[in-house]
Amino acid sequence: MVRTSKRIRVLFPFVGGDEIGGSHISAMMLIRNLDPDRFDPRILIHRPTGPFAEMLRDSGDVFEAVPDIPILGSERTLAVSNSTGVVGYMRRSLCPLRAVLKRTDADIVHTNDGRMHANWVLPTRLSGRALLWHHRQDPDGVGINKIAPLLANRIVTVSEYAKPNNPLRSIQGRCDIIHSPFDFATDPPDPDTARAGLCAELGIEPGALILGYFGTIIVRKRPDHFVRSVAAIQAQMPETPVYGLIFGEMERPDSRLDETVPALAAQLGVGSRVRLMGFRSPIQPYMAGIDAMLVPALNEPFGRTLIESMYLGTPVIATDHGGNPEAITHGKTGFLVDKDDPSAFVEPVLTLKKDPDLRSRIIAAAKADVLENYGTDKHVSKISAIYEQLVTRQP
Repeated sequence: MVRTSKRIRVLFPFVGGDEIGGSHISAMMLIRNLDPDRFDPRILIHRPTGPFAEMLRDSGDVFEAVPDIPILGSERTLAVSNSTGVVGYMRRSLCPLRAVLKRTDADIVHTNDGRMHANWVLPTRLSGRALLWHHRQDPDGVGINKIAPLLANRIVTVSEYAKPNNPLRSIQGRCDIIHSPFDFATDPPDPDTARAGLCAELGIEPGALILGYFGTIIVRKRPDHFVRSVAAIQAQMPETPVYGLIFGEMERPDSRLDETVPALAAQLGVGSRVRLMGFRSPIQPYMAGIDAMLVPALNEPFGRTLIESMYLGTPVIATDHGGNPEAITHGKTGFLVDKDDPSAFVEPVLTLKKDPDLRSRIIAAAKADVLENYGTDKHVSKISAIYEQLVTRQP
């Protein structure tokens, strides 16, 4: 499969519907920055409704919708429209997906989340196309350890931590670690102005301490651990009002975290100061307006919000787990704390408050680090090189 006389056509399939997150943002940054003289990216959405499709429409991005092709789903997602089990997928989806590949004449299929990996890996390989499996999730996952090593032409992981732990077949020479892209073209909001706006919006006292959680509200990201940390910090600072602001949407309404998290805050005596802020856009003024970002998550492959906060000048305190240690140098660009102890966040928060010079040094070092290592140009260059290798080599 050699393409030397025309652009490399890359198909990017997405679920659509209510699903939107960091993988969508990263993928679109890649798509929009690919060299148009070398690449022809095509976006495909199975469910052309919801926030991701609306974001594309608002931005003028062209995409194709295929709502009539069922998506292979788990037991939980089978209740959602346009989902099917394995038998239904083999009967109703496999051939139509191969037909899409034939019609679009894609050279490469670049999948970016678990459901798209599962749905597109077989039709892609049966059609003689190359598959780039972009892994942003658990290193213990069945797909990345059992399916990707056998069927993916190339695997990209967002961190060393996210690499498959026990691949069924050797991935040597076929797996690359490429951090997600970040747009640093826009100047960060002024922190004082952002903080004043945040305090005015929420009725927060100017002398309060404001801590933030940014991300999807799911069990793995541990919003409950964030609440316990806020309560522990408040207990050590009884004279200072401590607020914990949780930015993000629920991934699964049946998790009831929108009920259990506020209930835990009330039980711990910080109910009036822990607030579910929901989805906010643009998010940058809120990130820039808080005093510190807490990252209580476990198994976080490589969080976008962590890097974004470092660029915006907001100190980050994160669990010493997952991909967090790859992004933070403890005591220099942020702080890493014991993943099991909510009170471990107390000391770094107090240190930042008591030592403004250290705070300034950490902010400056963090921003310099992300500017050097996580720009869009580096990401696009590395992925582009992989595309060109895929179309000039046999599977």
